[in-house]
Amino acid sequence: MRLLRVPFRAMGSPCELRLYGDPGPAVERVASAARAEVARLERKYTRYRDDSLTARINRSAGDSRGVRVDGETAALLDYADLVFRESDGRFDLTSGVLRRAWDLRSGRVPDDAEIEALLSVVGWQRVRWERPRLVLPLAGMELDFGGFVKEYAADRVAELCRRRGVRHGLVDLGGDLALVGPHPDGSPWKVGVRHPRVPGRALATLPVAAGAVASSGDYERCMIVDGVRYGHVLDPRSGRPVDGLAAVTVVADHCLVAGTASTLAMLMGEREGCGWLDGLRLPNLRVDRRGCVSGTLASVPRAAGSRRSRSAATA
Repeated sequence: MRLLRVPFRAMGSPCELRLYGDPGPAVERVASAARAEVARLERKYTRYRDDSLTARINRSAGDSRGVRVDGETAALLDYADLVFRESDGRFDLTSGVLRRAWDLRSGRVPDDAEIEALLSVVGWQRVRWERPRLVLPLAGMELDFGGFVKEYAADRVAELCRRRGVRHGLVDLGGDLALVGPHPDGSPWKVGVRHPRVPGRALATLPVAAGAVASSGDYERCMIVDGVRYGHVLDPRSGRPVDGLAAVTVVADHCLVAGTASTLAMLMGEREGCGWLDGLRLPNLRVDRRGCVSGTLASVPRAAGSRRSRSAATA
């Protein structure tokens, strides 16, 4: 078998496929189909294209007729509804509008009035979701699938590869990983976990043979104003960046679950988030803002000297 490596960009991130296959064009056709699937999901759910489903949904805000959605989108909305209820409203697809106040490139902290104005159109509980019809009742409301569509795409692509006969490989979408299977000799992939405070350096290297890995943190998109760090993970209840954990990495059977769990732990804060992760019994690694490392994977040997810029397979 040979290893085919296919780097590309999608969903605003550097991505890579690593697939093992017999010499010949077959594995290249699988890689091409995998990239096409990522592109399909990006076109469908991005908020940056006027012709996307997300844009169509958001244009319907304030219209009591709403939008009829397809089965794939309905399943994602069912998942979002479940997680919203289970997280006491912390995971909220309508919270993306808060980015209008929190422009992390501006170096400016918004005032209370700006935040309050946006909170008036935030709240999944306001949405009418009656399969297959979705109604955003207030003008100005928006849905943003960006909080979990990349993880969903990683799972979809890994399953596509397995259905087409690839048994060994991984899918890396911007550091969110879904494994197709271990190396051909059965050995695990080595996944570098980014250090949240030392750019380009790995905090640990995790051996992962199956499942998926996803991370969330306050380091990828953030700003520092008057010595205070403001990250991109925003609490939809307060309209402000979360405070407590600097980074969380979770290993799960599916990337969608790993990504949701890591984000929710960030949203819950240090004490509640760590306790909740412990209750899930999913392998995890977390770092607080003091740099203290904890979690079930905290005993994994640190990756001293490794220069990985994000969560990624290293071998």
